[in-house]
Parts: sequence; structure tokens; C-alpha cells
Amino acid sequence: MLHDVRKESSLREIPPMKSSADPQVSRRDWLKVATLGSAGSLLGVPQVAAQPAAKAGKKARGVIFMVSDGMSPGVLTLAESFSLLARQRGTHWWKTINHPNASRGLMDTASANSMVTDSAAASSAWGGGQRVNNGSINVLPDGRPLTPIAEVLGKKGVRTGLVSTATITHATPAGFAASCSERGAEEEIAVQYLDRVDILLGGGSGYFSASERPDKRDLSGEFAKSGYGIVSTRDELLAAREPKLLGTFSRGHMPYAIDRAGDAKMTAQVPTLTEMATAALNRFLSSGKPFLLQIEGARIDHAAHRNDIGALLWDQLAFDDALGAVLTATAGMDDILIIVTSDHGNANPGLNGRGPGYQQSTPSFAKILLQNASFESVFADWQNLKAKSDFSQLTALVKTRIGVELKKPEAEALIEIFEKRPVLEWNEQLAKPEGLLGQFVGNHTSIGWTGTSHTSDPTLVTALGPQSDRFGGMVINKDIFGHLVELLG
Repeated sequence: MLHDVRKESSLREIPPMKSSADPQVSRRDWLKVATLGSAGSLLGVPQVAAQPAAKAGKKARGVIFMVSDGMSPGVLTLAESFSLLARQRGTHWWKTINHPNASRGLMDTASANSMVTDSAAASSAWGGGQRVNNGSINVLPDGRPLTPIAEVLGKKGVRTGLVSTATITHATPAGFAASCSERGAEEEIAVQYLDRVDILLGGGSGYFSASERPDKRDLSGEFAKSGYGIVSTRDELLAAREPKLLGTFSRGHMPYAIDRAGDAKMTAQVPTLTEMATAALNRFLSSGKPFLLQIEGARIDHAAHRNDIGALLWDQLAFDDALGAVLTATAGMDDILIIVTSDHGNANPGLNGRGPGYQQSTPSFAKILLQNASFESVFADWQNLKAKSDFSQLTALVKTRIGVELKKPEAEALIEIFEKRPVLEWNEQLAKPEGLLGQFVGNHTSIGWTGTSHTSDPTLVTALGPQSDRFGGMVINKDIFGHLVELLG
């Protein structure tokens, strides 16, 4: 069904976008989405749920902090246009940013030792209140640990949840709940979560398993003894009733949305970000207790590192679906603050003008709809082929999975770089398989990349709810901590 939708959509023009100033856009456009599917997916045209204006100085009962990890500012526009092409409807973030009660800002994302931050330092700034060096989780440059926000708020009776499509012990969720000198010490980060975080949903089952942990500690069993429901499949998540949850649905990161959609077994076993976010949020809203919930679309960043525009945009839409579910669930509540942002940009994808008068730009962009697998999946398939020196096999694989016909020199260059032989590439960041393939695909889709790494650009911030004005204008990343602590009282 997914492939049929894409094929049909690619034949249509992008509908014109209405601005908030359009007289046809009435306040009824901000009413809540009326229907949620049984699995939590949103149906129909997305509309921002009605959010009442909060009184000045009002405390928040709950804060939902949504992170589109590695999202460069231009991705918001690309995702809006791609959603209109692929699904004949726009995005919730695009609607929210034009909501009359929303605050809009830009975030200064620098770390303690670089203009360009990594996710560990970025999330530590939010979760610890100080800028740390890249690679550290809430540990200052002089070695002093910071108390993470989950522990600070926990002493005040505030519940905490972490939801991610990465390993749940990865840098962004860890920044809210752990202190560790090395972000890669995920076994140690997992230990620090016990009884500090109420809900943990994502990948990374190996970090909780006695058979895979170097210390053979049955951490999953310890969570169970402490009252957590332990789930590892989509069905188990949807059926769980425990107020505290540990859910790990893959050994490593969770699959890209584009790969999950094309694999029936994966679709049945692995929940979507929306389903995980809904499971966490429903528990917090029904408890009546104050809470902080971080929801991360992590694989947007991973796709940007690989210059993989198809995987990036489908994961961005999966993140946007989760935002839609959050807006719907909190409609009419004046004590819930929703913050949507990113920790840093990555590779700055952009649609370049193409053809006379740039008239070929939109048709080129529509070719992204032909992609049905991530670059990660394509590279894995290529490694499994026996005759890996056969450029025709590589050409056929890329044509089938990415929808692009490689020229013979392009396929040969890819094979050369796969075999670690030098190729002519003046941009050193792009002198790798993903960099070359991203450029070759860009010759068809008109998407260009600056590199394969994080960037220093300020990221977008959109906030809706009590004291959302704190997040307007230029926001310094380390100031987020103080705002959250004060808001949750």
C-alpha cells in the first residue's frame, strides 16, 4: 500500500500552502484532530488541536519536550512539501508554528568546546544547565558531574519519561537523566536510569540484558523487581498497563521509518514513535502528577549523516505524527507545555534550483517518493552480494531501492570507495560511500548537502502552553534547564 500511495502521489502537484493570514484559515483550523487510529496513527488532514492561552506565570503540570535530532532549519520546509506530495496533507509542526498562541525562537546550540555541538553536549545543556564538552553527558570540562534534571525533579515528585528511536541510552535521552564522562558508556547510563526515569521506550535491549552486558548484570530483571513493566514488542507495549515501563524493541537503534514500512514483520514487531509517545503520555496524563517527557526522533540525525534524504524525510514525518498525537491528547489543557526543537543541524540538506527558471525543482523533489529503503539498508544489501565488483548489480540495486539510475562512472566510483580505494572528491566529508551516493541521488532530486556532519546553525524552537514566551527569540541551550525546573515548580 505504501508504494502505491507514493506512486500515485508523485503524479500530483504540490497544493498551494495557506498562510496564517489567509482569510480562509479560520480558528476552526486549530480544532483538535477528531480521529485517532487504534495504533495511534493520525487520520485525515492534520490540524493543530485547540490549545487555550495560558495565564501569565502559570506553572506547568507537564512539559513535553520534543526533539527532532539533527534537524537543520531547512528540513521543516522540505518536510511540509514532502508531506503534501506523499500524504496530501501538511505537517503539524508547520501548523503549530503559525498557531496564534505559539512562541517561535531560535536556539544557540554551541557546546563548551566547540561552535558545533554533538548530541551529548546539547542534551546536557538542556538537562544539566551548563555547557559541557562534546562527548560528555552532564560532566563539566573540569570533571565535576552535574545533577541531571530527572534527579532534580524526581526529588520534587515530578515523573520523567524518555522516548527515542535510538537506543534509549543514547546521548539525547541520557542528557536528561545521567552523568557520564563518555557518551558511549551506555551500559553505565542504563544503570543510572533505574528508579530515576519512570518510562523508557526505544532501542538498546543489549544494555539491559545479562547475556550482553560485559558485567553480566540482569538489569532488565532489576527494573522488573522495581515495578517496571518490561516489554519488547509492539503488541506487548499496546497491552501493557503498568504505570512504569521499560520497553526496548531492538538490540541497537530502531529501524528507519522507510525500512519499517516496507517490512511486514518489522511493522508488526516494532512500534512507531507515535505509539511509544502515546503510551508514555497517556500514563502521565492519567496520573495527575507533574511530569517531564522527552520524545526524540533520533534517526533524522542518522539519515542526515548519511546524506539520505528519503530516510530523513520519512523519519521527520514519523516525528511529526508523534507531535500530532501529543497535540490531540493535550487539547484543551492549559497546564501542559509543548516544546518542539532540535539539538543541532546536520549536513544542511536543501532543495537547489533546477532547470530554466528553476521550473524543474519541484518535479525533481518529487523523485524522492521513488525511494523505498534507507541507504543503510542498501549498503547492507550490497555487502551481501557475491559479485561486489559488478557495477551492473550495484546499478540495479540502487535503481530498485532508491529509484535512481546510476551512470556507469558513478557506480564504478561507488565500488572503488566501497573497496577503500581513493576517488576524486574535493569535499573531504563527502569522500565516502554515503557522500558519493548522496550527490548522485541529488543529481536527480536536486537535494544538496554541505557535508556529513553536524553544523553550527541555530535550530528552530516552537512552544505552546504555559509560559511559552520563555522560548521566543534567541534561546541559549543551557537556559532550558532553568526554565523547565521553574515551570515544573
